[in-house]
Amino acid sequence: LSGLVGSEMCIRDRYTTVALILTVFGLPNSGFADSRQLVELPEMMWNHMLENIRDHLPALTEIQQYLALEEYEKAAAVAENRLGMSSLSGHGASHMASFMPTATQQIGTQMHKAASQFVTFVQEGGLEGSTPKIADSLAGVMQQCVAGHSSYQVYP
Repeated sequence: LSGLVGSEMCIRDRYTTVALILTVFGLPNSGFADSRQLVELPEMMWNHMLENIRDHLPALTEIQQYLALEEYEKAAAVAENRLGMSSLSGHGASHMASFMPTATQQIGTQMHKAASQFVTFVQEGGLEGSTPKIADSLAGVMQQCVAGHSSYQVYP
């Protein structure tokens, strides 16, 4: 199975392979139904988008690590440079927009805005000594990530 589901295999092919294996072995595959809206992108854009999105989780992890160390300015720098509104030009968001449904664009924009709002919150000293405020501010970013990933899927 590990040879069939290698890292070079397209995600769509992985789901097909898993569904085929489950069917062959007579196992139910209802857990693999994907009701998210499909957004098709040219392969080059798809790769670029995946590269950007795959950086979001490590960025969130770094932010949390800096927060744990009470290094708020470092957390803010990561948030703005990799997730905030300042990151949009580096992400190439403008050339992707025409391929994305309006709702997807809005979710992405809200995520970037939430990250920049987190930065403003940090810079105004709103985080010092307040774990609930920290969690609430960062949750605003993550809620948009969840909204996008639970509603849409992209393929080349």
